[in-house]
Amino acid sequence: MKKLIVLAALALTACTTQGTATARFDDELQSDVSCMKHQEQTPGEEYFDEGNWDTVVSLSLLRYYTANGTKPYCDGKAATGADQAWRRLYVQMGADQTNLR
Repeated sequence: MKKLIVLAALALTACTTQGTATARFDDELQSDVSCMKHQEQTPGEEYFDEGNWDTVVSLSLLRYYTANGTKPYCDGKAATGADQAWRRLYVQMGADQTNLR
């Protein structure tokens, strides 16, 4: 059974990362955070094409901003260009903009 689970996870990873864009969304390991850190990378234009949405990245992005999007950034500064780009993608994926600060 354990081997089956590992094989299924590997297959899912292969399916969802094939053709994946190079930018990585940092979801802070899905931790419960009191403030957000700034994103270091900007999503490439390929992320804005619905046909390129990666399931793992998409779910991570949706979960992160739904849980944390109204929290301040830890450095007290406003969202950077990279942050804004990920937030635009979050809304484009159909998420509620009121979940964002």
